[in-house]
Amino acid sequence: MVIKLIFRPNCLPFSVLSFPPRLFSRPLNFSLLSTSTTTAVAAVSSTLPYGPSLRKGYSPSPFPPTLHQCPSSEQESDSNLFDEDSFTRVFDLAALRVPSELCFGLENRLRGHLLNWPRVRNIARVPGDEIDAELKKLFPDCSSSNNLNTDNDALVTLNRRIYGKADGDGELLSPVLYRDKLARTFNSRGFVNFRNLAKISRPKKVKKKEEERKEKGKKGGVGRNEMAVVAVVEEEESDVSGLLGDEFKGKSWRGSTRLLLLDETYANKGINEMPEAIKAVLKEYVGDKGDSTFELVKCKLTLFYSYWQMNEVLEALLPNGMIIPSAFETVGHIAHLNLRDEHLPYKKIVAKVVLDKNKPKIQTVVNKTDIIHNDYRTMQLEVLAGNHSLVTTVVENGLRFHVDLATVYWNSRLSTERQRLLNYFTRDDVICDVFAGVGPIALAAARKVKHVYANDLNPYAVDYLERNSVLNKLEKKIEVFNMDGRRFIDTIFASHKTRPVTQVVMNLPNDATEFLDAFRGLFRKHHKDRGYTLPRIHVYGFSKAQDPEFDFHERIRIALSEVAFDVEMHRVRIVAPGKWMLCASFTLPERVAYSKTVSIL
Repeated sequence: MVIKLIFRPNCLPFSVLSFPPRLFSRPLNFSLLSTSTTTAVAAVSSTLPYGPSLRKGYSPSPFPPTLHQCPSSEQESDSNLFDEDSFTRVFDLAALRVPSELCFGLENRLRGHLLNWPRVRNIARVPGDEIDAELKKLFPDCSSSNNLNTDNDALVTLNRRIYGKADGDGELLSPVLYRDKLARTFNSRGFVNFRNLAKISRPKKVKKKEEERKEKGKKGGVGRNEMAVVAVVEEEESDVSGLLGDEFKGKSWRGSTRLLLLDETYANKGINEMPEAIKAVLKEYVGDKGDSTFELVKCKLTLFYSYWQMNEVLEALLPNGMIIPSAFETVGHIAHLNLRDEHLPYKKIVAKVVLDKNKPKIQTVVNKTDIIHNDYRTMQLEVLAGNHSLVTTVVENGLRFHVDLATVYWNSRLSTERQRLLNYFTRDDVICDVFAGVGPIALAAARKVKHVYANDLNPYAVDYLERNSVLNKLEKKIEVFNMDGRRFIDTIFASHKTRPVTQVVMNLPNDATEFLDAFRGLFRKHHKDRGYTLPRIHVYGFSKAQDPEFDFHERIRIALSEVAFDVEMHRVRIVAPGKWMLCASFTLPERVAYSKTVSIL
């Protein structure tokens, strides 16, 4: 007889699936690595580290899967890239079948001897022997000698509970029976007597996912979130003395039970080969007649495609020796990949695995096909899997941003740097963001500072910047411009209607230093004696030099035509091998601000 149980992540109780009995009738001699015999599987397993692996166990598929093949065409459906059933693995295990009320205590006691595999609970339910807690009190205690009258009284009490006539028992009716009783005698005064009226009056909302899961369970399939199944293999006879030894005489099981899955090294071992801790537990619960409260049973643990992690699946699908592309940037519901040239023939396979293993958070997978070389800083993206919508919503620092990756630039990896920059600002600052984009710095600063002037050359970015300012209710503290960076700097500092700017942000790493000459002579029309506050400038840039700080510092000095001023350097992140992104913060030198030489716009 085969009993099957379903595992779900951090979920008890487990659902039961109705698989065909022939599925686990005998071990099949196939594995993901085309291992031909069960003996070969055991030999491979002995050389692998502890824990689940696609190289261990055996596959129930009748034929070994065909892997390491590229899709035949670019138009091939994502569902036909590879067979998910080929990742199913069956493991032979041993388990202790114990009463449900003792399972948690025994789990702590035998922790070191249990399975302890990630995403698989050590405790599993046994279907068919569950008893409701309320009904359990009505059953006679089989351990004591009860007479026939006691059994009859229990049966009468149970019948009274079934037919809703339990008023004399001193217990409340079930919600359904109680509602039925009150409905028959309902009047204007009886309305207040309903318990949990709102709860029982409203129909329960059944989600579509639950309905689909139930339908799949009826059809014998495995749902999307179902990771593993345990099949308990029992002998036809109730006597399991051959497995437990002559001193243990099993009887028909009564009451709710649980399975404690034992370590994989104890599979196919008898009671004499078990460690002393397990033997002690078995002997501790032996009755006077030699019958045991516990049972040692054999079971099969089946892990499905949904159980394996993304890197494990990719390692099996990609050729040997190839680097596994496991890192990607998340922008809302979009996963942004930067695949190497060696990964491009397998880009569809990689995208499908990334999508499968990160649902429902990730709904679209894209890959950057070319470097950023336009003035708008937009990326050339190719949709590899999922829906083709590149419009998404990003939440950062408590703000919501609408972003279209096809027309604007966004980099989630700079969120930490943006937060670091915001810590420099105070409530009295006035910010000038020269290259604002959709507003990740400008809008976050608007919640903290007095006022923000934000600009970008990309009209699509300016449109989203205005939308995001209204979305976050900050439109009164930010003014948006759409013009060239030099012209914007000259306009803000030359206008008498603008507020005195105290902080300038120039986050355009490729070309920001080329706009620094716009600050030459900005205060030439003002007198030094009036004590104007010179702004502090935060400029970003890239450097491939051996000493990136010195190289970036020299480029800033050349752009400003000034040597004697202090610059605070900060390494943001390494964007490529040998290429650093840096942030230089300095106060605009007085000689540059009051210079008679003016930059040419």
